[in-house]
Amino acid sequence: MKRILFIAALSTSFAAVAHGQTAEQGFVKGPVLEGFAPAAAVDSDLEIPDDMSFKIAFDISEAADEGKVSRRFESVARFINMHAAAGIARERIEPAIVVHGPAAADLLRSADDEEAAPTAALVEALLEEGVPIYLCGQTAAAKGIGKDDLIPGVQLALSAMTAHAVLAEDGYSLNPF
Repeated sequence: MKRILFIAALSTSFAAVAHGQTAEQGFVKGPVLEGFAPAAAVDSDLEIPDDMSFKIAFDISEAADEGKVSRRFESVARFINMHAAAGIARERIEPAIVVHGPAAADLLRSADDEEAAPTAALVEALLEEGVPIYLCGQTAAAKGIGKDDLIPGVQLALSAMTAHAVLAEDGYSLNPF
């Protein structure tokens, strides 16, 4: 079954390219995080229960490519935007982010230099939307990062493992992507 779905998806992709479509056609930014994370509308066959809450923990360890917005943080924004655009009430969309390793660099304050830290604006937008972002305290200690070095609103956890354990206890599932 998986192979059939993969082949069907691949065929659809080739057909779209053959008709001159680009990957960006049909993808729209917003509606929650207006300047970030384009997503496409999909006529999904998977029914979403009306009372379902999307409590999802995202684990981010990869730093953004130099001069670019972190694809991993953008995935969180896309998660919010695509579900809101699909009619899921914003209060039912509850992502949380756990950061460790090299990705800690994406949580550092910049000297108002957007080029120095292009992910900062997205991190700030996620925080404004109420998305909790936890930095592994062990990573922070190893890298000499203090709370004053972080974008305001980013929280320290004892460790990434601890943050995931607490979030799991609170009903969050771990996003596998």
